[in-house]
Amino acid sequence: MSSNVVWHDHRLTKEQRAEQKSQRPCLIWFTGLSGSGKSTMANLIDEYLYKSGHHTYVLDGDNVRHGLNKDLGFSDADRVENTRRIGEVSKLFVDAGVIVLSAFISPFAAERTMVRELLQGDEFVEVYVKAPLQVCEQRDPKGLYKKARAGEIKNFTGIGSKYEAPENPELVIETDKLDVEACAQIVIDYLKSNGFLVQRSNLALIRGLLVRAFAGFCFGRELLALMAEQAFFHQATYNMANHYVAFLYSWC
Repeated sequence: MSSNVVWHDHRLTKEQRAEQKSQRPCLIWFTGLSGSGKSTMANLIDEYLYKSGHHTYVLDGDNVRHGLNKDLGFSDADRVENTRRIGEVSKLFVDAGVIVLSAFISPFAAERTMVRELLQGDEFVEVYVKAPLQVCEQRDPKGLYKKARAGEIKNFTGIGSKYEAPENPELVIETDKLDVEACAQIVIDYLKSNGFLVQRSNLALIRGLLVRAFAGFCFGRELLALMAEQAFFHQATYNMANHYVAFLYSWC
């Protein structure tokens, strides 16, 4: 990196962004063989957290290779670079206060450790999505194992390239023994018990509603004034509507 590149501090902190979202940001790193259930689980958890009012984003291995990492292949060196880039992107999301769900084979232990070291404290949550190779081959949702066995895909993890299983992950989920809902619940329970999903107090909820109401009423008055100026309705109608908005505004 050039010596002329200087870090610029932001006025807002990660803690402030996280407080706004009522959550502790983290990176949930799903690792495992192709077909083990990483993306399926990540998307189910993402949906649950979204419906619960949390701010999340899923980074999927195949999707990222359509854009950011489309210049990378599947050699060992390219796999390392793939993991490095995703780690840096995930770090930015975490800094923005977001809960990130990254679903990548990420076969090498050293690169997963590299990503862990990018983050602070317990922000990196490694989830080993464990399933025997034969089970993953039976599932083969994308037909990749069949192609790998036929020699059409080189360096395919589990066939032509090794997978290094995590030695001490935060969670090990055996997807050949549990259905996807039960697997997702394990991760959700972990997030709750470790304080990543902060429950808003009733006071905070009321305050949020009042802030939104305040903003809405202010906008309403400006909109009424603009419409009156453009002669969208008579002045008498404008006065009546304005009095109503003013009443609601003063009440809040």
